[in-house]
Amino acid sequence: MSKIYWDKGHGGDDPGAVANGLQEKQLTHKIVEYAMSYLEENYTGFEQRVTRTGDQTLTLSQRADMANAWGADVFVSVHINAGKGTGFESYVHPNASPQSIALQNVLHGEILSAMRQFGNITDRGKKRADYAVLRETKMPAVLTENLFIDSNDAKLLKNEAFLKAVGEAHARGVAKFLGLPQKAKPQEKSSDGKLYRVQVGAFKDKSNAERLAKELKDKGYPAIIV
Repeated sequence: MSKIYWDKGHGGDDPGAVANGLQEKQLTHKIVEYAMSYLEENYTGFEQRVTRTGDQTLTLSQRADMANAWGADVFVSVHINAGKGTGFESYVHPNASPQSIALQNVLHGEILSAMRQFGNITDRGKKRADYAVLRETKMPAVLTENLFIDSNDAKLLKNEAFLKAVGEAHARGVAKFLGLPQKAKPQEKSSDGKLYRVQVGAFKDKSNAERLAKELKDKGYPAIIV
């Protein structure tokens, strides 16, 4: 059972970056909530925890200590940038393990790809920094900086669909890194609650059975060939 620790950057007495009517701590809360929900809905074989469930004040060391004490397998800290720049970047520690670098690679790609569905997002690169949550954690750890709160990026940060897509991309990246099994999708049923079975043996040519199954599906009647 894989253990995932999410860190919502800032919180409580520390709002993080503030601009354009937005607060970093609120945005990181939303992104992580979307990530956790997406994992629960789509994957199995994991447990997940978060440094703050609401608007608590936590030190950087407390965040790392919580993940270490639990024995987490990955740690992802979510942030919003400031400084009037634009785009997305991710960080590992300067002495990052190969596992941290691998986690950064998959997360960076997933998140940037999701962001670019909303426009031409600048890739600011995969970087390294001596951040406390990366230095003090004992497991593969990555910190993401998801656009700039004090630039034109704020338009996207005000878009709930964008925040949801970014959160879900974080989840997919972690799931890929850990190799989490996907949940089986419930078998589709038609509006009348029936699943139609097309029997190959009833046709001289299998292609006829396939054609009928396709016609049923096109009309909204899920069908399988047996």
